[in-house]
Amino acid sequence: MLRIILGVIIGFIVWTSIRLGGNDIVIKIAPSIAPNADFSSVPTSFVIILFVLGLISSLTAGFIAVLISREQSKTTLILGGLLLLVGIFFQAMAWNILPLWYHLLFLISLIPMTILGGRIRNEELRKGN
Repeated sequence: MLRIILGVIIGFIVWTSIRLGGNDIVIKIAPSIAPNADFSSVPTSFVIILFVLGLISSLTAGFIAVLISREQSKTTLILGGLLLLVGIFFQAMAWNILPLWYHLLFLISLIPMTILGGRIRNEELRKGN
């Protein structure tokens, strides 16, 4: 159980690091697609990049969590649930800033993508990697 808890905690840290770091990198590399300072205008291209970063973050977090816990189903479900709870909180804060389609796709994708990341790692374990 301790490995599962550790996997979930590190998976959450990995998810947050990739997502926030990715946001910063995108803004530095392509400032023209960054939102205004007051977030009154958020370009669709930036919203799409946010969504892709969420997918990558969830896959990677699930993969790392299972790598640490050596257990796929409980670990990814707990991590995905935690990401969903935190995601609901932050999406509620940004409700009027970002489009509805983004909020829905982002929240709906958290658990399945985290589980998929864990399954990818689980398959590598079965193959001996």
